[in-house]
Formats: sequence, C-alpha cells, structure tokens
Amino acid sequence: MTKPSLPELLHAAVTAVGGVERPGQVTMAEAVAEAIDDDSHLLVQAGTGTGKSLGYLVPALAHGERVVVATATLALQRQLVERDLPRTVEALHPLLRRRPEFAMLKGRSNYLCLHRLHEGMPQDDDEGLFDQFEAAAPTSKLGKDLLRMRDWADETETGDRDDLTPGVSDRAWNQLSVSSRECLGASKCAYGAECFAEMARERAKLADVVVTNHALLAIDAIEGAPVLPQHEVLIVDEAHELVSRVTGVATGELTPGQVNRAVRRAAKLVNEKAADALQTAAESFEKLMELALPGRLEEIPEDLGYALMALRDAARTVITAIGATRDKSVQDENAVRKQALAAVENVHAVAERISNGSEYDVVWYERHDRFGASLRVAPLSVSGLLREKLFSERSVVLTSATLKLGGDFNGVGASLGLAPEGSGGEDVPQWKGLDVGSPFDYPKQGILYVARHLATPGREGSRGDMMDELAELVEAAGGRTLGLFSSMRAAQAAAEELRGRLDKPILLQGEETLGELIKTFAGDAETCLFGTLSLWQGVDVPGPGCQLVVMDRIPFPRPDDPLMSARQKAVEEAGGNGFMAVAATHAALLMAQGAGRLVRATGDRGVVAVLDPRLANARYGSYLRASLPDFWYTTDRNQVRRSLAAIDAAAKQDGK
Repeated sequence: MTKPSLPELLHAAVTAVGGVERPGQVTMAEAVAEAIDDDSHLLVQAGTGTGKSLGYLVPALAHGERVVVATATLALQRQLVERDLPRTVEALHPLLRRRPEFAMLKGRSNYLCLHRLHEGMPQDDDEGLFDQFEAAAPTSKLGKDLLRMRDWADETETGDRDDLTPGVSDRAWNQLSVSSRECLGASKCAYGAECFAEMARERAKLADVVVTNHALLAIDAIEGAPVLPQHEVLIVDEAHELVSRVTGVATGELTPGQVNRAVRRAAKLVNEKAADALQTAAESFEKLMELALPGRLEEIPEDLGYALMALRDAARTVITAIGATRDKSVQDENAVRKQALAAVENVHAVAERISNGSEYDVVWYERHDRFGASLRVAPLSVSGLLREKLFSERSVVLTSATLKLGGDFNGVGASLGLAPEGSGGEDVPQWKGLDVGSPFDYPKQGILYVARHLATPGREGSRGDMMDELAELVEAAGGRTLGLFSSMRAAQAAAEELRGRLDKPILLQGEETLGELIKTFAGDAETCLFGTLSLWQGVDVPGPGCQLVVMDRIPFPRPDDPLMSARQKAVEEAGGNGFMAVAATHAALLMAQGAGRLVRATGDRGVVAVLDPRLANARYGSYLRASLPDFWYTTDRNQVRRSLAAIDAAAKQDGK
C-alpha cells in the first residue's frame, strides 16, 4: 500500500471534525511537514478561522515520531484533547494503519494528591498534620468544596483539576494538592502506586502526542530536571504568549508572609539555634518590607543586602538541620519535613539569587493592597535561555494568529532568541517565517477607525472627549460592544459613565466570573462588556453579539513597569531602539490580539475603534497598524457612525 499523501490525510481529518479545508491550512500543513522532515524551525502566523490545530496535528501525526504540543490556555488544551485529537486519530487510523496515542500532561499541582486527601496536610503552627475535613465547617463553602472533592476522588480517573465540574476555589484545591517541591516522591509515598500525577507522566511516556502548557515547557527547560518525555518535535501554539509565560516561571518572589510560613513549618524540625536564626532574619526582612516603596532596585540597598544574606545563611543552616533532626511527636514526618523543606528552599533560592546580583536579573519592590509588599526578581531577557534550551536537538514549530509585527517576524523572533530571518552561522538556529493569511476578507468585513480628533491621552486624569466618543459609538452600534481598556481604573470609569448615559446593559470585568460575563455578553446583542488584559485575548464571540471593539488607548507598558523599562534600557545601551523593541512590540502584540476579537467567522461585520490619535499621528503608528488585520482604514467619525448604524440595522433585520 502506498503511503497516503499529506493532502489526503488533511482532507480526512478536516472532514472528521466537520470543518472546511482552507488554502492557508494546506499551506501550513505542508510547511510544518517540511520543517519536521528537515529538522528545522518554523514560525507560522495563521489567522483566526484557518484551522491551525489540524494544520500542525496532521503532519505531526503522519511523521510518526513523538511530538509535544504546548499551548498557553486551558481552553485550547481541552479542545485538542477532547475534540481535535480523538477525531483526527480516528480519521487517520485507516490511512496510517496505526492508531497514534495522545495524552495530556500538566504540572503536579494540577492533580489531586491522594496523600493529602487521606493523611491530611502539614499545619503551620502546630505539630504534625491536621484533617482539613474536620477543620472546615461542613456547611461553609470551603467545607462543601472539600467534601465534593473527596467524593470526586473515588470516581475520577485523572485527578485533573479541570475535570472537576463545577470547579472549586484555589483555597480548597490547595488543601488537597502539592507542588513538585512538596511531593514525597512515588517511591516514598504510601499512595505512589495510585498517584494521579505519576499516572499522567506514565501515559505521556507512552503517547505519540503529549499536550502540555507553556509553564510546564518552561519548567522543563529552566530547571534541568526533565518533566516532559523525550521528543523529536515541539509545537508551540499561542506562541505570542511564550515569552511572558517563561518569564513568569523564571521570576522569584519573597514576601514576609511566605518567609514566616517557612519559619513556622521548619521550627519543629530543627534545633532551637537554627530556628531562632531564621526567625530573627525573617523579622529583619519584614521590618524592611514595611518601608518598601514600589519600583526597581538598580542596586540593592545595604540594609536589604544584609537582610537577604542573613535569610540566605539561616535558610541554608535550616535545610541542613532538617535532614538531621527527628522529632518523635510529629506524625508522618516525611510529609511535614518535605513541606517545610520546600518552603525554606524557596526562601534560600530567591534570597541567594538576589544577593548574588546578576547583571542579567531585574529586582524590584511591588505593593499590593491586599497582600502588602513583595520583593521580586526576573530575568532581564529570556531570549538566550530559549535559544539554548528550546531550539537545540529538536525541530520547533511556533504558531499563533499574531506573530508578524510591523510586517515581519523578526521582532517576535528576537524575543525568542532568534537572529533575523535568513541569518547564517553555525550556532544560529535556522528558521523561516510564514504567514498563511486568513479565510476572512478583512477589508470587506471590518473597519479600523482611529479617532484622530481626540486629545492625546495623558498618564492620568479624565478623558471627557474620549467618553463622549465612546458613548456615541456604542449608541450607533446598538450596544454589541467589547471595550478593551489599558487599566482596570479606566474600564471602571467608562462603565460607570456609560451606565449613567446609555440605556444599554454594561458588564464590567470583576463583577462576575469571566466565563459568566462572556456568556451573558454573547447571549444579548445590546449588552456591552468592558474590561482589561484578559479580555484582549480571551473572548471568542462570533456573530452580531460583538460588532464594535473599542480600545481606549495604545496599550504601551506602564512607564514605571520595572521589568519592561529595564528591558528597554538594556536595548538602548546595546545601541538599539528600546522603545520599538520593547514598548511598541508589546503594544503591537496586544492590539493585534484585541483587534482579532472582532471577526471570528465569515459572516461577521464590524468596527475596531482606537480612541488614541497617536495611532494615526505618531511615527510608530504605521508599525502598529501594520501589525493589525488588514481592515479598511478611516479617521472619519461620521463615516464610522453611519457604518455602525447600518451594521446594527442589518443585524436587527435578521432578528439578532
């Protein structure tokens, strides 16, 4: 039997999921197959509606070697494992004459811990362990969640948090899960043979396709202890998110609360002298943090330096002492010791990292209304780490609807540690960029309107002219508006103002769960939804429910963002354009994602309105516009109101 061709396989898969083949999808599948065969790297931009999941799954399954697919969102992970992969495998099985296996793998804390469930969890301020089920009142929300989780533990096959519906609070979940540092290890745990996390790892070792997330991919790359099974091909979907997810994993944090928890957990397990030294260091650190002002620390102040060295040294002594002390009164000493060790090791690692003062790290204070002050440290750049850990020894395909910024892939490529496309050299990963377009006719389906007549937004203060413009646009659109704001304060102010002015329901992020808000927004055409960052990329509402997407201003990073401003400064010191490389790239990526909320299906029509004249007037405006879908562009306010009214009238005529 001759080997089936890629178009045949793709056709079978697309038919199985009830989709339609798109030219862009075929082009993408061929390019992915070529990259895998050549052992090379590919950045591929595939617009909404291209069917990119099948564009990479089909060539990956046809290749036959193990593939890891890493996504940023749980929604896409679920879609791949519950819908796309089962149907695709079923469709390809007769043609490939084999049935590829697939599995999902997440970080350990995403799985229920049977040891915690049956033995209880270590308590901070008392000896041994305590029973969470007795401690929580059975009528409380926490008590009900814990009881439901106990029942669920008897019936679940995966122990995966996402399989528990309805979900439970973080507080409840944390009582019955452990981090990888707190885990006893399968060989030392009485429940090791039944452990959900271990079973997930075993399934992954046997699978042809392993679906995971960016965070676990980052942990696998950074920590050097392999979490993912050996694989020949890595596919990163939603790749525009990768740098921020890797940065998040590589960021360390110290707070007084966290240090005090470590002290309490270790106190019963070490000699008095070691415990006292850690307690004293913790108190000094807490006093300093009470005075901490938010902002970057270009140099570590002397008093903070001493406090961190004291914490580091005391934590190191405790780590050594925990291994030698056995307290006979402690029940299940292994679990208590492991949790204490995890807490103290984290304090030691962050205190040592900041004390060592690498030029490649950025250190800053942050203040939170609820949680107080924290000291944070993050890498100035993750590009070198990604170049070294991601692109060696395997073929990598990175895909997203937004990878091409300002007309090329080099901006995103640089953030991933890649030299400009086509650059030669032995140690330089070779890659190519491909834009397979979109099945949508953007110039006919959408308008990009820039309110050029408005005043340039300042850092603070009310924007009366912007509020007037927003109210008029929402009125013309008949509601149907997704408002994307650069800050929660701006979203709240706009919601408050428009609730007073217009007879349209205005939903505000934070007043209900995101899922509920989106459901209500999609279900009623007149409803508007206002919010901030997670809405810029998390909303998928095809049809007439969303016909106007408004951005209040260009979403540059805040000037006082310590990490972004440090990255910008570093580019400038190296002779580059820091503003374009960092701030403009950040804004372009968010705006491209935000504008992508408008057209989600071939019948969608609408307007993306940017209420910031800099998009039309500033020199960098053309770079940002080139990063957006190719909508028809105008600055004519009357034209846009007429268009919105016509789109609203057409939707009402269709009864929507």
